[in-house]
Amino acid sequence: MIPRRTALGALLALALPLPLLAAEPAQRVIGVGGAVTETIYALGAGDRLVARDTTSTYPGTATELPDVGYMRRLSPEGVLSVAPDLIIAEEGAGPAETVQILEEAAIPFVTIPAARDGAGVAARIRAVGAALGLEDKANALASEVESKIVSVADASASTAETPVRVLFVLSAAGGRLMASGVGTEADAMIRLAGGINAIEGFPGYKQLTDEAVLAAQPDVILMMDRGPGGNHGSANVLEHPAIAITPAGQAKRLVAMDGLYLLGFGPRTADAVADLHAALYPEKG
Repeated sequence: MIPRRTALGALLALALPLPLLAAEPAQRVIGVGGAVTETIYALGAGDRLVARDTTSTYPGTATELPDVGYMRRLSPEGVLSVAPDLIIAEEGAGPAETVQILEEAAIPFVTIPAARDGAGVAARIRAVGAALGLEDKANALASEVESKIVSVADASASTAETPVRVLFVLSAAGGRLMASGVGTEADAMIRLAGGINAIEGFPGYKQLTDEAVLAAQPDVILMMDRGPGGNHGSANVLEHPAIAITPAGQAKRLVAMDGLYLLGFGPRTADAVADLHAALYPEKG
């Protein structure tokens, strides 16, 4: 067996000359983060992708690319094995040790900031476009997407006369509810869709007590649709003892949406906001 350090050294030796080949736009790109990869395709540069991370599942053709692992647990060997000349990654990609090795290999590693509103999505699109040398296309797409998000969010707010209280549950596995407070993508989507986050007492995600669930009094439970075998408890979340006696539990109101579509904050976000609003306020349809 070849020692890991030796094998990694060989990969580094192969990767080092790549940036010196030409000053042209990168043609061997890895997209890390579902929204980043989706944006690369939306800009018409999907043919440049040679790999993607596990969260990059849209469009469907992206799943045909080699998978270099989950965005927060990338291995340098997996990334270097596809000989990229550019990595475009969402904020939070790593770990730091992997990023350092890739930087030592002289492979440009562009970090795209997080987004939680129309302006943020537009900024992300422009950042991806700049990394690809597609500024004009990115500016056009960014303006279009931002305008749609603002328009849909304004319409959602104006039609929500009595805002629905929404509890976003990240996981209900084992009967333990992990839910969103403020400052998350879920919190932002709920507000853009004209709802109210039922949990406002803490930032980020936190495990809830039964008392906290009862105090929140959600009208709707919102979760990510993870598909068969990966729903993290969504199939029976309405049967949770605390949720069952809330307005959401009594009315059996559970909304499940594809995770990347709902929380990705990419080119499809305006559609996701509209769909979430329709699910929260079906009487308006």
